[in-house]
This record gives sequence, C-alpha cells and structure tokens, in this order.
Amino acid sequence: MNHDVFIRIGVFAGVFAALAALEVLAPRRDAALPRVERWPGATAIFVAGAALGRLVLPAGLAGIALFADQIGFGLFNLISAPVWLVGLAAFVLLDLSVWGQHVLMHRVPILWRMHRVHHSDPHIDVMTALRFHPAEILVSLVWKGAVVFLFGIPAWAAFFFEVALNAFAQFNHANWHISPAVDRVLRWLVVTPDMHRVHHSVERREANRNFGFCLSVWDRMFRVYKDQPDAGHRDMLIGQHDWRSSGDQTPAELLVQPLKTPPS
Repeated sequence: MNHDVFIRIGVFAGVFAALAALEVLAPRRDAALPRVERWPGATAIFVAGAALGRLVLPAGLAGIALFADQIGFGLFNLISAPVWLVGLAAFVLLDLSVWGQHVLMHRVPILWRMHRVHHSDPHIDVMTALRFHPAEILVSLVWKGAVVFLFGIPAWAAFFFEVALNAFAQFNHANWHISPAVDRVLRWLVVTPDMHRVHHSVERREANRNFGFCLSVWDRMFRVYKDQPDAGHRDMLIGQHDWRSSGDQTPAELLVQPLKTPPS
C-alpha cells in the first residue's frame, strides 16, 4: 500500500482522459452547458471532497481494514477462505453497500440535499462522476468504513474496490455512445452509461431507478431497474428543474446548494 496514491492517481487520470476523449469523438448527447461552465465548479468541490477524505482517513478504507485485522475483528478475519473467494465476496459486499447507501441518499431528506448537488448537473458526462458535495463524501466514507470494519474486509480488497468504484463511476457517467447491441450485453453484468443516464432524469419516477454504480444485478434484484428513459436518451431532460444556469455551477453555489430550498 506504500504506492497507493500513485496507483489511485494513475488509474483515475488514465480512465478520465480516455473517457473525456471518447466523449468528444463519439458523444451520446449534446451538452446543455459547455464544459467551461460546468467543469470548474465540479472540479473545485471534487478537490475539496478529496482533501477532506484524505484528512479524515489518510489511508482510506485500507487503513480501517488494517486496524480491523490488527485486532482480529470482522467476519473475514475469523474465517479461512481462498484469496479469490475473499476478494470476490468483499467486492460484492461493498458494491451492495454502496448501492444501499445510494438508495438512502434519495430517500432521506437531509441526505438528498447533499446528493442533490450531484443530480443538479444539467448534463451528464465523466465530470459528473466527480461532482459530489464534500459532506456527502464524508458520509460515504463513514458508511463504507463501517462495512469494511464490521466485516473485516482485507486491506488489499478494500483498496481494489475503491479504485474500481472510481473507474466504474466515471465509465457509467460518460457521455459516450456505445452500440446498443454492446450495451445490452454489458448491462447484464455492469452498469453502462445508458443504464445510469436514466437515473439522472428530471423525472422522479426515473431518477429513483438504476441506483447501481458497478454491478447491475442489485437494481434488477430489488425491482428498481428501468431499461430506457421514456423520452429517449437524446431528448430526456437531465438534472433538476432548478439550478440549470451557468451561475448555479460555480464552486460557491454548489457548496451552499444543500442549504437551499428549490424555488419550484
């Protein structure tokens, strides 16, 4: 784990650059606002959230995992199983926990106010994957940290999941046109951009569907899966009915948005 920062940054930067390029070469939708009006604010709160997370948990989830291992706490520290099975079980468990957290962010009013910053983006692209309020980042860290500790998930598995989750989030937010035939096959296992885009609809009946980030099975299992948006991917309205102007995308406005009540 000595080089964890370099691995995180390397994977993040590589995935981000590749998807940003694909969005230019093969975009799925036209942007409601140009990047120059959306990306600076999202970048600012992403940096603030990353700094807060590093301050609260310098070693990330792996640090919590190492502590649980030292005191012999948690299910995985009490059983003996093949490494591949432990890794697979840990990934599935953490992915389910993130899915459950995401549902709560929509269901609990105070949590929705934080999460609404993510959904108030009037367009969806790779940068939207990073657009989370710092308060939500903190809530997410506590939630995932509790799961890692209670189940004694190994440090290497927790680290791998963090890196994979970041990459998957960028992938399924990307404004990238993927062949419908390829999309149909992929979404049986993972969340695709077309699948997740439904979740960013202004229509609540659609925004409360397709909560997954990595594995697509949970939405089908818990019957909140929606195949396509009613208006189609090119015509659907993304985001919220409010906070759609360029002035709503500044760092200051994004930071204080959870304190505001929607005008409409």
